[in-house]
Amino acid sequence: MAEETAIFAGGCFWCMVHPFDQLPGIQKVVSGYTGGTKPNPTYEEVCSGATGHTEAVEITFDPEIFPYEKLLDIYWQQIDPTDAGGQFYDRGTSYRPVIFYQNEAQKQAAEASKKRLEESGRFKKPIAVTIEPASAFYPAESYHQDYYRKNPTHYEAYRQGSGRAAFIRNHWRDEHEG
Repeated sequence: MAEETAIFAGGCFWCMVHPFDQLPGIQKVVSGYTGGTKPNPTYEEVCSGATGHTEAVEITFDPEIFPYEKLLDIYWQQIDPTDAGGQFYDRGTSYRPVIFYQNEAQKQAAEASKKRLEESGRFKKPIAVTIEPASAFYPAESYHQDYYRKNPTHYEAYRQGSGRAAFIRNHWRDEHEG
C-alpha cells in the first residue's frame, strides 16, 4: 500500500481532524505543531507565539485511494482562505492557514488548487493561504488527539461558537448538499 503525508494548517487543529478522519484511504490524522524553531514544543509554548509553530494536522493517506488533490478540496472547505491572521476567533500566527508541501508534486498541486479557488470568484478578497515547504511535525499532547470524538459536546460548541460552522455553511453550501 502506498503511503504519503499531507500537512495542513487551518486554525484550531481540533476542527481540522474530523473532515479528513474516516474517509477511504485516510490512515490517520494527527494534530500537532509545525513550522517553528523549537523541537517538541508544548501547546502552551506554541500558543505563546514564541516558537513560531503553527497548529496543523498531518494526514497519512493512500494516494491511490484518496488523491492529494481531493485532500486539497476538503482543506479549502474547512477554512476562511482570505484570513491570514488566524481562523475565526483564533488569532495569531499559530492559527494561520498554510499548506505545507512534502515534495514538488504537492507544491504544484497546491498552487494549482489555490489558483482555481482564486479564479472561481467564490471569495471577494484575495486568497491568503500560504504554501510552504514542510518541516518537522510534532504531534500535540494526547488530550488534543481526536478531540471531536473524546469531547463531542465541547467540540461542537467550539465549532459553532467560533463561527467556523456558519462560515462553511455560508460559503460552501452547494458543496455539501445532495
